[in-house]
Amino acid sequence: MTEKQPEHINASLIEARKRVLGVKFPTFYKDPVHLVRGEGVWVWDADGRRYLDCYNNVPHVGHCHPKVVEAISRQAATLNTHTRYLHEGIIRYAEKLTATFEDPLNSVLMTCTGSEANDIGLRMAEAVTGNRGVIVTDHTYHGNTTAVAQLSATNPPRTGDARHIRFVPAPDSYRPLGGAGGPPHALAFAETVRAQIDDLNANGHGLAALMVCPYFANEGFPDLHSGFLDPAADIVRAAGGVIIADEVQPGFGRIGSHMWGHQRIGVKPDIVTLGKPMGNGHPVAGVVTSADILTAFQDSFRYFNTFGGNPVSCAAAEAVLDVLEEEGLMAQAKDVGAYARGLLRDLAGQHGCIGDVRGSGLFFGAEMVLNRETKKPATAFTAEIANNMRQEGILINFLGINFNVLKIRPPMQFTRSNADQLIETLDRVLAHTELKE
Repeated sequence: MTEKQPEHINASLIEARKRVLGVKFPTFYKDPVHLVRGEGVWVWDADGRRYLDCYNNVPHVGHCHPKVVEAISRQAATLNTHTRYLHEGIIRYAEKLTATFEDPLNSVLMTCTGSEANDIGLRMAEAVTGNRGVIVTDHTYHGNTTAVAQLSATNPPRTGDARHIRFVPAPDSYRPLGGAGGPPHALAFAETVRAQIDDLNANGHGLAALMVCPYFANEGFPDLHSGFLDPAADIVRAAGGVIIADEVQPGFGRIGSHMWGHQRIGVKPDIVTLGKPMGNGHPVAGVVTSADILTAFQDSFRYFNTFGGNPVSCAAAEAVLDVLEEEGLMAQAKDVGAYARGLLRDLAGQHGCIGDVRGSGLFFGAEMVLNRETKKPATAFTAEIANNMRQEGILINFLGINFNVLKIRPPMQFTRSNADQLIETLDRVLAHTELKE
């Protein structure tokens, strides 16, 4: 256990961050957590207090997983350089990774971050279609390069060229577009896509791609039926565009039922982008696509990434895939996630502020409302719940169209007993937090 630190440490650390990292450099929670150590589903702060991590998908197979740590250490002590030299590691990893996809998704381009991967995905779409127009939802996030930052409607950049970007309403299973869920919701969403394609064509941009997170994570992970995206995908492909699936959040078995979010919703993307959980915290990311699309991209753009696919990164990423299989973590995510959602639904019977419980595997949560009849979002209340849970030793967060959806996304080693602790604590926090706008 870490020795208790003086209470002034957090304050001085925050001031140092502001001084050297900028006054708006973000932190979680009103009272930021000063983390010093992690193991499995647990993290410890500088005072020695232990927190149950129910939020971080970056340490996908658990904080400081010994197999991942050993793989990084072993390769770092042997060789690390860029990919213009031959090395077996990147080939071995690419073969293992693509084996989890269906044909023709059999080719990989390695990057360092999900933002880079999404940037490359856009360029691939441009290369294969000859167009620049991109359609995304109005409550999404795909990264922070100049190109992908333009895709954010909730936090749009003040400069840059976004004339080729079009937004469609984010799917919402709790308040479905057109008033009805299921196939009518899917058709209504598809028609908004069609309208934006027409607008892109009318303005001379043409359509390159529809880019979505197939789990619609930032949108509040609505419960959508398999085939929801089929009508929109048909319209996109009829217009000559491609489908880009951003798997940074739902990928690598997190949703329990499938390895990838696009498999769960039943859409077949042309390009898949990967990031955060890929190396369990080590910065590695990538793009999976067909050989034809990769060739078209390489013919159109001279691209090289010094650190993308370096031996250490590939060792970390390969170890993550190995751990997922050896420890049966996807099956565990399915079992524990279903168990936790059941507990959360039981909790909804006691707390009227829980309007909707949803999710899959170890990516689930609840939409908080002021009134179940009106479904009025309890936005401020949701933020307070997340902060109060932090004070009780549980790390969660919130997101969604109205920022009123509790987001629970723990490392994949999360167990039923961890779920019990989470729900028991949430029950207590809900009971002692005033419901307010």
